[in-house]
Amino acid sequence: MTIILLAGALICGILLSAQSSVNGAFSREAGTFESTFLTLLTGAMFLLIAVLFFGKGDIAGVLDAPKWQLSAVWFGVGFLFLTIFAVPKIGVIAASISTVVGQLGAGIVIDHFGFFGGAQITFDWQRGLAIVLMLIALRLIYVGNRKSQTAKDG
Repeated sequence: MTIILLAGALICGILLSAQSSVNGAFSREAGTFESTFLTLLTGAMFLLIAVLFFGKGDIAGVLDAPKWQLSAVWFGVGFLFLTIFAVPKIGVIAASISTVVGQLGAGIVIDHFGFFGGAQITFDWQRGLAIVLMLIALRLIYVGNRKSQTAKDG
């Protein structure tokens, strides 16, 4: 089962990069807000169908959730908007690795303190090294992007 979940996460990463690239190109034609809106609207339509056929049958249950949990909606909207905004300017790989570095950094803090009811996993040197290596990777990719852009413009 674990291998299936890992493969699924890998496929999601591939789809997310493709989606970021396509949305970035689309935003140059239609605009960042418009691209974000269309993506979220389309997703909402597909999810409405999924809720109708596979949901628990209590859509009003959303209103019973603690209000702070509903803030996740804004995080998703912000992520999508900022990705669509960044990709045309810095490229898919720089935007993606920046996202991953942000996720890892926040994840380390969330795990360390056990925020939001998750497992409490203490920060250790391996996690610190992972962040340092990701920051090095981000720097190398960003510098490579700038050199490529300079050569292309030159």
